[in-house]
Amino acid sequence: MPALSRADMDTTCPPCRDFNRYANGGWLDSHSIPPAYSAWGSFSELTERNREVLHGILERAANDKSAPPASDVGRLGAYWCACMDSAAADGAGARPILSDLEAMASPKDLPSRVASLHEQAIRALFSFRSEQDAGHSDWQIAAVSQGGIGLPDRDYYLRTDSAGVATLARYVEHIARSFELLGDPADRARAAAEAILGLETSLAKASMTNVQRRDPNAVYHKIAADSLRRLSPTFDWSAYLAARGIASLDSVNVAQPGFVQVLDGLMSSVPLDTWKSYLRWNVVSEAEPMLSAAFADEDFHFNQVLSGAEEKQPRWKRCLHWADRDLGDLVGQAYVKQQFPPEARARALVMVHNLEAALGDRIQALDWMGPETRQRALGKLHAFEEKIGYPNTWRDYAGVTESRTDLVANHLASAKYEAKRNLAKIGKPVDRGEWSMTAQTVDGFYSSSLNSINYPAGMLQPPFFDPSWDDATNYGAIGAVIGHEMTHGFDDRGRQFDSRGNLADWWMRDDAARYKERADKVAEQFSGYAVIESLHVNGRLTLGENIADLGGVVVAYHALEKALAARPARRIDGFTPQQRFFLSYARMWASLQRPAALRTQVLTNRHSPAMWRVNGPLSDLPEFQQAFGCKEGDPMVRPADLRARIW
Repeated sequence: MPALSRADMDTTCPPCRDFNRYANGGWLDSHSIPPAYSAWGSFSELTERNREVLHGILERAANDKSAPPASDVGRLGAYWCACMDSAAADGAGARPILSDLEAMASPKDLPSRVASLHEQAIRALFSFRSEQDAGHSDWQIAAVSQGGIGLPDRDYYLRTDSAGVATLARYVEHIARSFELLGDPADRARAAAEAILGLETSLAKASMTNVQRRDPNAVYHKIAADSLRRLSPTFDWSAYLAARGIASLDSVNVAQPGFVQVLDGLMSSVPLDTWKSYLRWNVVSEAEPMLSAAFADEDFHFNQVLSGAEEKQPRWKRCLHWADRDLGDLVGQAYVKQQFPPEARARALVMVHNLEAALGDRIQALDWMGPETRQRALGKLHAFEEKIGYPNTWRDYAGVTESRTDLVANHLASAKYEAKRNLAKIGKPVDRGEWSMTAQTVDGFYSSSLNSINYPAGMLQPPFFDPSWDDATNYGAIGAVIGHEMTHGFDDRGRQFDSRGNLADWWMRDDAARYKERADKVAEQFSGYAVIESLHVNGRLTLGENIADLGGVVVAYHALEKALAARPARRIDGFTPQQRFFLSYARMWASLQRPAALRTQVLTNRHSPAMWRVNGPLSDLPEFQQAFGCKEGDPMVRPADLRARIW
């Protein structure tokens, strides 16, 4: 595909007035959101192309009758056959989950019942899993954290505006209708749904906000296992741990101690019937999309409230999503063999090294950072672990048996495998080579606890990366993404971790104060951006991503400048390399979004809406202003005294 197209632009809009419109206006006018989607953009286009590849892989696996059942191809083929058999799902109705709907005889049974659900990745009441010890990053630790709510975020339960009240009312209807599909009388289903909302609201009130959870120190409270029992004496943690197969536990991180204390009080204040209904709902809501059409339709209709999508995706696309969730590394191995040859990995790694060098140059040149902090920052940068394309060691699914006829059973088998694998890591050294994202994913990420930058093969494709493109286009697209993930290591959260991923303060006090002053400007800038109706970007929730966007484009631009110094480039299609860089950056964020999805994003997502990921950071950059001849007073030139600049 071409790197850039004038047809995607709107050159009637001056670039210094609205660069997102200038770069993407033609694309925005010529595209629409498909009915089954809540948004559509460059990421969607790449995801769809990847889906076609994955679809072929799974179809071939299903048709390979010679593959042994315990082989990788055999597992993928069986999973795909079971998933695509909609007639079998409709015939089974609720039967696949009936054994998990058994009622408790007493509140004393709650810990063991919750444990049995957690064993199947059903997120009831709270989260219990292994994680890297934030204070000792070479070791895994047990962790308890807030959870147990069915809506996307705790604030959904606490909003009093008309949209918030309407969402809660629709949620109650959704629970009630789901129970009616199980055979419950309408009045009993409604009463149970209202009781569940009351319980989940109590859990939401006890939960930290998504902004509060951005502070890593606020969610790190390592205590002895006996202290957990004292913090929450009514909940029988010994029974829970025994049911999870954990014979002994020395210590645990309680991310939100206040939540655990409230949970303990609910043990005695919530009626037994409410607990029964709540656990039934957790089972149903987890499985509902995979059950018969009646259940799947009910699940979709409620999610329309949050996404705005007009119709369900076809079954094969839903099955791809579930296969990625349940057998992600098996799918990934086949994808990499077909789509990501070794030379693509090598080319991407060269770009990563060039961008690391550019970020090192930027750190060296900072006038606000003192020498002690600078050396530690460079040490952290040089310690980055680079994970490109796919893991060196793929996950082994030995012991996971896949049926060719029962999708829900397959999902639960995979969930049990993953839950057991996760808990087995407690008290053991960290596997720093492990990936937490599948190779076919269209995304990238930085891990503060591993100090690693991660770029899956699924992302290293057009329109973000192509070895045949000119440097300006590649650096503006994937280069800015790589730089984005690198600067996450130094964003408001990532900067609190050292080069080994330990939660440790390595900043000199004055440097930290100067950093905070600059970060506050970023937060204030984005909080001023209106999105829909009276809703604004949450500058505090999105701060880390906004800092990374700003830093990523700066680092990538200066990496391009170094490349151009070695091999000067000419204009292409009338644009200088610098202009093509910014056009390529903006083209990544070409996006349309339904109002419901946009509202959900602003309330829950740490990323700013696409338009502001273009116009926000670029309005701060003299490099952009110079490339397009923008002047003071132009909308794309932020006043100098308000301008954010960290790197």
